[in-house]
Parts: sequence; structure tokens; C-alpha cells
Amino acid sequence: MEKTSLMPAETEPSRLQDSGVGWYSDDEDSDLDANLLPPEPPAKSAARTAVFSDWIASEIETLSKERVKGQTEDLQSIEALLSRQDNVKITDPRDYQLELFERAKKENTIAVLDTGAGKTLIAVLLLRHVLDQEIEDRATGKARRYAFFLVNQTTLVFQQHSVLKCNLDHKIERVCGSMGAALWTKDTWEKLLKKAMVIVCTAEVLHQCLVHSYLTIEQINLLIFDEAHHAKQGHVYARIIRDFYAHEEKAKRPRVFGMTASPVSAKVDDLAGAARELEQLLDSRIATVTLSEEHRNKAKEHICYYDRGPLPFETPLWLSMFEKYGEMHELKKLFNHTKALTSTLGSWPSDFSWTLFLAEAAAKKIEGRLEKRNQNDKAAVQFTDDQLALLETATEYISTYEFETLEPKPEHLTPKVLELYHLLHDHFNSPTQGRCIVFVQTRMATRLLTEIFSRIGGQYLKVAALTGSNSAQEGDDSVTFRKQVQTLLSFRKGETNCLFATSVAEEGLDIPACNLVIRFDLYDSMIRYVQSKGRARHRNSKFYHMMETGNIQQERLVQGVLTDARRMHALCGDMPGDRIVTNGDEDLPKDFEDRHMEPSTKATLTSHIALAVLAHFVASLPKSDTFVIQNPRYDYRRDGDKFVYEVILPQGSPIERCFGEPKKRKSLAKRSAAFQMCKKLREESLIDENFVSCYQKILPMMRNAKLALPSKKGNTYEALMKPTAWTEGSGILPTEAYLTVIDIEGSLERPHQPLGILTRQPLPNFPKFPLFLTQGNVPFVACKSVQTAIPCSPSFLSKATKFSLVLLKDIFNKDYEEDVAKMPYWLVPVTFAPDYQVDSATLDLIATKKAEPRSAEHEYGWQRDTPDEAIADKYIIDIWQGGRRFFSIKVDPTKCSGDPVPEGAPPTKYMDSILEYSISLWKKQRELWAKVWDKKQPVLECEQPQTRRNLLGKPQRDEIKQLQGLQRVYVCPQPLKISVISTKIATMGYVFPAAIHRIEEYLISLEAFDLLGLRVDTNLALEAMTKDSDNSGDHQEEKINFRAGMGNNYERLEFIGDTFLKTATSISLHTQTPSDTEFFCHVNRMLMICNNNLFEAAKDLKLYRFVRSQEFSRRTWYPPCIRLLVGKGAGKVEPPREHHLGDKSVADVCEAIIGAAFVQFNRLDAWAPADWDAAVKAVTLLVRNENHQMMKWDDYFEAYKEPEFMTFPLRYTETDLAEKVYLEHPYKFNHPRHIRNAFNHPSLASHDKVPSYQRLEFLGDSLLDMVCVSYLFYNYPMKDPQWLTEHKMAMVSNKFLGALCVKIGFHRHLRHHHDALQGQIGDFVIEAEEAERVANGAVDYWTTLTAPPKCLPDIVESFIGALFVDAKFDFTPVRDFFDRHIQPFFVDMKIYDTFANNHPTTKLHHLLAIELGCRDFKLMAQELPQLNPLAVSKIVSGVMIHDKVAGSAVRESSGYAKVAASKKALELLEGMFRPEFRAMFGCDCVEEVVDSDGSTQGDAQKIDIGTAV
Repeated sequence: MEKTSLMPAETEPSRLQDSGVGWYSDDEDSDLDANLLPPEPPAKSAARTAVFSDWIASEIETLSKERVKGQTEDLQSIEALLSRQDNVKITDPRDYQLELFERAKKENTIAVLDTGAGKTLIAVLLLRHVLDQEIEDRATGKARRYAFFLVNQTTLVFQQHSVLKCNLDHKIERVCGSMGAALWTKDTWEKLLKKAMVIVCTAEVLHQCLVHSYLTIEQINLLIFDEAHHAKQGHVYARIIRDFYAHEEKAKRPRVFGMTASPVSAKVDDLAGAARELEQLLDSRIATVTLSEEHRNKAKEHICYYDRGPLPFETPLWLSMFEKYGEMHELKKLFNHTKALTSTLGSWPSDFSWTLFLAEAAAKKIEGRLEKRNQNDKAAVQFTDDQLALLETATEYISTYEFETLEPKPEHLTPKVLELYHLLHDHFNSPTQGRCIVFVQTRMATRLLTEIFSRIGGQYLKVAALTGSNSAQEGDDSVTFRKQVQTLLSFRKGETNCLFATSVAEEGLDIPACNLVIRFDLYDSMIRYVQSKGRARHRNSKFYHMMETGNIQQERLVQGVLTDARRMHALCGDMPGDRIVTNGDEDLPKDFEDRHMEPSTKATLTSHIALAVLAHFVASLPKSDTFVIQNPRYDYRRDGDKFVYEVILPQGSPIERCFGEPKKRKSLAKRSAAFQMCKKLREESLIDENFVSCYQKILPMMRNAKLALPSKKGNTYEALMKPTAWTEGSGILPTEAYLTVIDIEGSLERPHQPLGILTRQPLPNFPKFPLFLTQGNVPFVACKSVQTAIPCSPSFLSKATKFSLVLLKDIFNKDYEEDVAKMPYWLVPVTFAPDYQVDSATLDLIATKKAEPRSAEHEYGWQRDTPDEAIADKYIIDIWQGGRRFFSIKVDPTKCSGDPVPEGAPPTKYMDSILEYSISLWKKQRELWAKVWDKKQPVLECEQPQTRRNLLGKPQRDEIKQLQGLQRVYVCPQPLKISVISTKIATMGYVFPAAIHRIEEYLISLEAFDLLGLRVDTNLALEAMTKDSDNSGDHQEEKINFRAGMGNNYERLEFIGDTFLKTATSISLHTQTPSDTEFFCHVNRMLMICNNNLFEAAKDLKLYRFVRSQEFSRRTWYPPCIRLLVGKGAGKVEPPREHHLGDKSVADVCEAIIGAAFVQFNRLDAWAPADWDAAVKAVTLLVRNENHQMMKWDDYFEAYKEPEFMTFPLRYTETDLAEKVYLEHPYKFNHPRHIRNAFNHPSLASHDKVPSYQRLEFLGDSLLDMVCVSYLFYNYPMKDPQWLTEHKMAMVSNKFLGALCVKIGFHRHLRHHHDALQGQIGDFVIEAEEAERVANGAVDYWTTLTAPPKCLPDIVESFIGALFVDAKFDFTPVRDFFDRHIQPFFVDMKIYDTFANNHPTTKLHHLLAIELGCRDFKLMAQELPQLNPLAVSKIVSGVMIHDKVAGSAVRESSGYAKVAASKKALELLEGMFRPEFRAMFGCDCVEEVVDSDGSTQGDAQKIDIGTAV
């Protein structure tokens, strides 16, 4: 085993992440933090930390570098990534693929490329080109022509059809002999050809069609020959060319494209001659490529020797069978086969093979042959019956035979099988993610080996057989293609990890990459060796040749095949220059290079250096798709005798495309494109004066812009305590006033009379709000504003003033100066509903009978002659103690003033008697007044009202106890005052502080909206401005210093306002910056919607004054403007009120204001542009940015300018696409090019004219957020923003949108130049369709899927953007799309309560602890010491395994670093077998016992990683 170096740490810039603005968030787990394994002993932890610190110190310079280390050529980064990801082959069409594609467009071509080098991608590109031209030709009236994709096996018909279906949006049909095609009539073919443009079929099907003239060769525009090396003189490939193609005029012949890994399929001496013969047979020219090192298969080859097996012998079972049935003619072959198996596999397999040979299906075949052979010979009928009877008894004999228990020993198995056993046992003796294929020559041997290793392979070796689907011979199962697919799907999922396969697994079938391939039976040709080795494409893969010790013939075979393989590579390399596609990076004279020197640093940029500079810049970009390797991609076209290259940077790059200058050599043209792109990056300050990427320096400053204002950071700001309505007109007596009635719906536990407030200006209507009196009693305050003015005379206002001041004095013990003109409002009694008029009688009574607390004559209200009825049902005031008030009920004749205080009365200092209890004077005053009190005065039964003022909030525990303990009290009337206000008015008076406080909050909040010129209801205004805790807006945290009784806080409105803000700014950028890339759209949007910008706008507008951050206070509800004479605060000047607000809270309020403006006018039943005008205006006022100047919704479309590519003449391919898409979503596009725009992947070259979907995806992402958030917001009105966010993430997750894309069928229309995507999309489509099938209608089946290629969710979002733009910015089609396709999945949101993402640290823990059996590992993180004191601090995380760093990463935060380090460790370790792991890390951990359910019996604990939202 070769020594494998540990993976070095890499410095990679953080991705821009912003949960609020939809910034690059493809790394869905990056905000989660997790630790591996439970806490370890302190000594061990300290030692490990010291080792990790030492490692950081030794690697400090490497870790601190700002750019990606090492590579000097643009393609070198591919090698590193390819070695770590077994699911990625080639990211983009490489030069040689594009060159072969261009060549295939012009001439018949046979592409000779190694396995895995991307032949199918070239075929897809060619098909797409030919079909586009076909659509154009048909539109001009030309005859219909068809493309044929020919394969050599029926199984490949289904596979290649599936591949093409996922990558082409044209109608594709599949035909094979098993479908009865040989019996088809001309009508059948005509029906097929009427609806299809591409036919995938076996070559024999096409040949028969041409033979019967159902189709002529002239009607074919493209012939693709898969595995073209099969074309020989008698092969059907050659017959199609010879019999039909060659006889047609050259101008009418179809284009021919062949694909093969080798032009020679058998051993020949003259390889060059065989290659020329293949060219002649297919009328094509071979084109090949010398693959660069990173694209070659690098499986390590080993020879596994085994001892010679025994000569064939008869086992006891064989002898017994021969004795009984040896004379049966039909069983003679079986006796020979079973005897031969003793030499190749062993005695046990030989015996067991009888069960296969005489299985029900095999026996029926033998019966059929017997009956057929003798059916016309009457004399032999009896003989046949006898033979059938013997066959039946033989079958019964074998079915009841008891076989020995199989053991891996020479008595049962041959040395060859035992050597295979040891080899597999070494690799599968513990849990592993490894995959293995064992190639076997015959189907019977394949089945027997599968049976053998299912019995002795151990619990971690999970075997299956993979054989061809042709008609089976004796003992062979008839294998259907469906069974093959199921076997491969099981292999891909890891349900099986070892396939015993015949040659069917060598070519054609899409088999996952393996890390172990064993040739149990050697190949018989060079191409079979190349193809089987091509299955070992995983990192750390091995390829074993099993060879008999001393077998000269086998040694010669192996050496010959290896020699032929080298000769074939040499042949390809020695072909004429016009046959070889080069990578175009050969060294060039310096005179040919472009040059640029930076004046400030003298750094020199050349076209050669530009390749590396560009590769480093791309490495600094955030990764947008986990399925796609990020590298600059170079595409070219011919310009006369010159080449023009275009460089295309990955999705998300600030600048995406740039053309170079025309050059005569491709290598020069390519470097010119890189050079021009670097100049553009420099001009935009995206690389610095040293040509180092500035992106990773820019991003940390812009990263998490929404969270750039932490809620804990803030300042003290002015807070408005009273609305300006109270001070406007102060000092002037009005001639008219407006009445607002305050009444109660429900019970106050005492009768009440409504109160009214008279104001100089009419007040708005206020919503009802609850009062919390005692448990279970929650009445509502109902306010009614009368909009008709009431004439007010000075005398009337004087009476209202007296009433107001009496109420304040008697109930709240506040004595104010009687200044009518300065009153902010007037309190008046009001008659009951429904009239609600000022109760003038009560007003007059109180004004004329106003009583003083006491006079010189000691008049206190009660006199000796006062009748008992006169003091019943009165409001009683203790003038000596401001807090004691009573509601009298009646005189209790059973009690005297000297009686003891009844039990249950609120305690006071003096409890000797009822009279003493009634007097609240202190000791000296009590002595002075003692002679005054009448000992014979009556005793009043009373109720003492609660002193709790904040009725807006629920009672706290101590208050509840106090309220529950209240009982009636008994007092004497003489020391007390009888108020002139009635008990009904007094009852309402106790409610007034809470009511006026809420009214003032409403009015102050409305002033904030008035400042912005926005009109919303009072309840929305207050909700938007209410901050009821120190950390409102931090949805995941427990509330800190929660203030009760403030009503709904701003969080829900902030949530939907944030969504509309994102939508509005996205639309404005789409309209006003048509030339900006998606990157700059993201940047500009972030600059508009980030909290820092909103905070500055709010600060300039002084919106902080209107934020309601304080609960009800008994010190601040009193009326302003008038002077307090007696009471707390009398004679003091009230200082300006202030409150402490976090900067983020101020910004959050801005989003809540937008949310309130949205909710005010939004309708659920229909949509109209005017409904969102107020929200659009709010956005403009609060973002204050030149990119958003709209004041109403229609302004968006008025600002929209149709891009130039939309003005080009419409192509028939686009109308054809529109018709197909209409069947999937019934919206008729006004301009079909919007659809093509929505389905163009960024990998397409610019000469396509129609740009990629990126800008539409940017727009559609925000529109999708808007429609999903609206659905949740209105359907779940009681859910908090945290719940809404979590469930919205399910609705917009890549996993769901990928599944939705497949369900609708959009994936078929995607146009791309990504070879990796081709396979990934196909795999995901199969997985999604199968998951839906087995779900039995369960709509959450998509949660079980693996992550899709990001392009699939992208095109769903881009299609939504296309709908919106095509509908002239009408939101209705977006809602319709949601209702039709998305909403059915989310009728019941409960099923998504536990939706979460798979976390890398969980996978790493399972891999290390379970599969590799290691216990000594930990995920570490430390702050990285900075060599540059001005640099931003970073965190380095590493996975420590036995004190060695297995994977590390540097990020801006610990959470990001740990996840990235886990991923790096997974890339290194996945696919590694336990012996290699233990040798690499010196692991000697004791193996844990693993239960059948996969759980361990040790004390390893699961990792709690939380839920990713």
C-alpha cells in the first residue's frame, strides 16, 4: 500500500450568508455547531489541545495566507477535487469535448475517449444542435428527419433513453426487440415517428425498419453508435452503413457519430490497420485526445496469485445423481458442468449448482425440449413421458437434499475462491462505505459466487449478482432490465456493496464508481480490461488481477493485454495532428504573450500567469453547487482561421464572462481570454495591485449584513411619551371638540358608566383590547370615535375640566391646577350605548356639588343625621391615605364601630376595632382627633378596589394571590370622604389609566406612519412599533426583560416586511440594472436591505422616538400640560423621557413598518397592483437608494426596459419549447424566449445569445419567498417568526424544489454544458420518482431524498421569475404557480415540524466510530493567530485523529470552520478501508461490538447537532 499523505489545511473565504436576504446559502449546515464525541478526561483534552496548538503554530504561515495555496495552473485544482469526490467526473465541457463536438458537427467522427472522459456529453451536445436545426427546418417546410441513438444491448436502450430524457427537452422514444418491434407495421412506425424526434434503440431494430422501408436513410439526420468498436463486417452496425447508408447520396446521408473507449475490440497485431478498418466501416474519422493526468484512471493495480485447483472430480452427490439419472440425455451437459465446477469453484458449489440447474424455470426448459424433440414420433412418446418422470424425481431429490454447512476451507472451496474470500474479508470485515465489483466469466459462476459469499462473507459484505438480460441457459435466471436497475440502485444506495458481475458490467451500464475491482476471471481482450478497470474510479481504488501461480498462459494474457493497452494509447498519441484534440496549453514563446504591469507594485501580468490568477480568484468564490467543481471554463469558436475563446466564471462571480482576442492558436486564444478577464477584475478592484483576489477581503465586510447590527449593541434615544395631539392647540379654548367613548364589553365585576374624552381633533377608531382583572375575567375596552364635532362653550369646558380634575383627585389622589385652556383632553361622563352622548346631568351635578376634603367646621361628608341610605352605594375616599378607596354597599346594623376587625381585611397598623381600622392617621394625629369620632356611627360594608394599574398585562403570580385574597371590608364613614362621583363612574375610572395609555400608544405609533406619509390601521401601527423585550427580533432566544401588556410585538410584521423588502428591491434591481450580473444584484440588494442601511434611515427620520419599548407605568399615564399641585411629582419639571434600543431593533422596526404597509392593503382573494403601493412607498422611504425610487407598484414595470436579446427574431425552437412547457404549467407566455432564458444554465456559451437563468433565478427566489411567506403568515396567524422561518425553509429548500422540478418535468428542458450534471440529474430523477412511487401519496416523500444538483431548484425559481416578467410584473401568475404546484405539498405543515438537514459532523462521527472503529478523535477549533495585526480574526478548525490533523479549514467563525473541517475529513476518509485507516493514523482502538440495528454497545454518544433551518 502506498503511503497516503494527510490532507493539508486550506484557507477558504467564508461564503456570504444572510438569512434575511437570501444570500448565498447553499451550505445549509454552515450555521450549525457540533462537537464530536462526549467530553473527554481533562488531561487528555489538555494534551490534545496542546498538540493542536503546536500544529497551528507549525502551519501558521500556510493557514494565514489569504489565497488558495499551491496551484500554478488552472486545471490543477480540478485534480484535488476529483480525488476527493467520487460523484464528480468532469465539471464542464473541456476543450477536447468542445473540439470533438465542433468536429462532429462538420464531419462524421468516432470519438475515442477513456471511460469516464465524457463521450455521452458530446453526444448530447450534438443531438441538441441537430434537433434545434431540425425544428428550424421543419418550420420552413422541410421534410421531417429523425435522430437515432443506437446501442448494442437491450439494457442500454433504457439507460441511454433515461440519460437523454434528463438532458433534452425534445420527445424521445425507446424501441427494442422485447417490445415486439420486429412485428411492427408501417403504421406503427409512422405513429412513433410522428411524436418523436429521437429514437433510442438497438441497432437491429433500425436495420429491420430500413429493410422494410418503413424509414429511409434520407429521413435520418443523425446516427449515434454507442460502443462503436463493435462495428465489424457482420455486425449490425456495419450492415446499416453498408446496406443503406453507403447507397444514399452523400448530401442526403445523416451525420455519423461513434463513441468508444478503444477502436479495437479484439487482439490484433496491426492496431493502426484495425483502426482504419473501423473508420471505413462507419465512414468516419477517428478523433481522440491525450487525457491529462488528472483525468486518467489512477486505480492501483495488483496481481493476486492463487494455487492451482484440483482436477475435476465426482462428489458423492454427483455419483448419486449419475447412478439414478446418468442415462438421461438431457442431463448429460449438466453432469459435465457440475463436475467441471469442482475444479473451478469447489465441491460445495458443484453440489449446490444442481439446485440452480434443476430449479423450476430451468426444469421447464428441459421439459420443453424433450416434448418438442419427440412430439411427432409416436413410438417415442412413452420414452418422453418416462424421461419427464425421471426429471421430476431428480428435481424432487435435489430439492430435499441436505447440503453441508458451507465453510471457507479447502474441502468445500478451491484455492481461487478461498483467495477471493481472504481478499474480500480484508476489505469488508467492518462497516464501510466501499463498493466492489468482482468480474466473473459465466452467469452460473456469478450466481454461485453470490450464493457462497452471502453465506460466508460476514455481516458487512452485502452481495448481489448482476448478469445480462438475454435469454438464459440451463440454471440461469432470466434477468430483466428492471432487475438489473434495481440491483444497481441497491448498489448505489449501499444496500449492497459487492457485485458479482458478468461482462454486462464492463460497458454501457451506469454503475457507481467503485474503490475495489477484482477480475476473478481474467479478460480475453484489451478493451474488456480497459472497460472493467474503468469501473475503479474512486479515490484509493484498487484493481486486482487474479492469476494462477505458475500459469504461463495467464501471465502472457495479462502482459499482452497491458502491452496492447499501452500500444493503443501510443496509437492515439501518434495519430496525425488533425485527429488529436489537445488541451492547448503547450509552452509558447514569450513574444506571443500579452503583458500588463501594475504601476504601483511593478507586478506583471502575462497571458500565461493570467490562467493561474484566474484559477485563484475562482477558488475564492462561494461555492454555489455542491455537485459542480468550480473552475474557470473556456469555450471557443472559430473566427475564420483564428480561434476566439470565452472564459466563463462560476455562478456567483462578480464578472461572469469575457472574450479574448482572436488568435491563430487555441492556446494563445485561451490565455488571451484569461488575460482580458483579469484586466476586467482589476478594473473592478476585484483583484488587487498584486493580482490577488480581493473577494475574500470584501466578503467578510459584507458577510451577514443583516446581522451586522447585533441586538446587544445600542444607544439611548429620545422616547415620545405623549402624542402630539395632546399639545396641539394647548392654551387656546376650542369652540368645538370631538368625543371618543371608552366603554367595556364584558364585566368589570361592578356596574360601570362609560367615559368619554373630548379632544381638539378627531381621534381615529381604535381596536378593542383586553383587560386582565382577575383569573378568567377578561373584558375588552371598546372605543368609539364620534367624527361629528360637539360645540363647546367656555362654561361647558369648565364643567368638563372640573369633572376631569375631580376624577383624578378622588380616584388617583392627584390634585391639578384648574386651567381650562391647557387641558390636553377633557374627561366627561357618557350615557350608555347605543346613543353615547355626554351625560350633561352628571356633569352639572359634579360641577355644582363638588365637595372639599374637609373644612373649618370639620365637615367630612357623614353627619349624625345622615340617613343610612345616603351612604350606601357610594365611592368612599380616605383623605389621609391616598391609596385607600372603598365602594360602599350598605350599612351593617349588626356591627358597631368598636367591634373587632372582621377576619380577612387587608392588614394595617391599627386593627383594634373597626373605627381604629378606618382611621389612617399616624399616632400624634390620632390622639388629636380621638375626641372627634362618634363612637355610635354606623359601620359600612364595603369593597376595597384593587390598586393594580397595569390591567393591560396578565396578573403576575404575586398579584394573582393578592387578588384572590381580597374580601369585603368594614369601615366607619366619619373619618372618610364621600366622593361626588358615582360608583359607576369610579369603576370606569379605575380602567381609564390602562385605556388612555393604550390610546396614547396607538396615537404615537400612528405619528410614525404619518411621518412617512403612510396610512395603516391603528392596531398595525402599534404592532409595528412595539418592542416588548430587550431581544425582540432574536427569534431563537428566550425573551429577556419581557414587558407584559404591550400587545403584539413587531416580530411577525418584521418577518413579512423583510420578505417584501427583499422582493421589492430584487424587482427594482432586475429592472434598473439590466447589465449587472447576479453577483452585483446580490451586492446591491444587500446594501439596500442590510440593517445598517435601515438603521441609518431610521436614525435620520428619528423613528426611534416612536418605538414603544416600555410597558404601562403608573407614573406616566397622567395628562400632560397641566400643573400638578398635590401628589408625587408636584412642583417638579418632568425631564425628557429616554429609552435604550439596540441598533438592530431600530432597523427591525423599519421592516415592521414595511410589513404593516403590506398587510394593510394586501388581499388574499385577488391581487391588484394598488394593493402593494403603500408597501412599495415604504421601501423607497426606508432604503433611500437610487436603485429603488418607486412609489407605487406600477413604477416597476414602467422602469423596465426589455433586454436586447428579447428583441431578436423568435426561433421555432422557442415556440416549440413553450408548447411543451404549457402542458406542464398552463400559462401561455407572451414571449416564449422568457422560457428559454429560464432554462439556460450558466455553463452555456455566450454565442447562444440568450443569457443564463441567473438573473431570473435571483428575481424568482424573492418572489417564491414572498408567496410562501404570505401563505404561512395568513394561514398560521398565531405562529411566531421562528416557526414561520423554519417552515418556510422547508417550502423553499433546494431538496423540495429539486423534487418539484422533477415532478413538473422542468429538468428535461435544462440546457447546460456540464458533464457532471448529466449524471447527477439522472440519478436524482430516478431517486425522486421512485420515492414518490413508494410513498403511496405521502406528500413529504421529498424529505427522504439526497440533495439535488442546485440547477434543479434554480430553474424552478427562474421559471417563476420568467412568469412574473412575462406577465408584466403581475403577481397573480406567481400565486397561481404556488397554488397549483407548491401548496398541495404543504396543506398540513405539522409533517414538516422536524425538517432538518443532514449534518457533516454526524456523518464523520459515524464513519470514524462505527465504520473505521476509532475512538480517539475530536473536532477542535481555535482562533488563528494573525501574522498581520490588521487582518480580520479567523478560526481554524481541525479533526484530530490520534493527534494527527485529518482535515482542517479556516473560516470567519467557529461554526463555519467546524463544518468545513468535517467535510474535508470526510473527503479524505470516505471509501477508505479499515486496514489502510489504521496504518495511516496508527489507530489501535478496541473494536466496538455493533448490534444488528447498527448501534454500538460501547459508550459512544450521538451528536446533538440541532435543526438546520
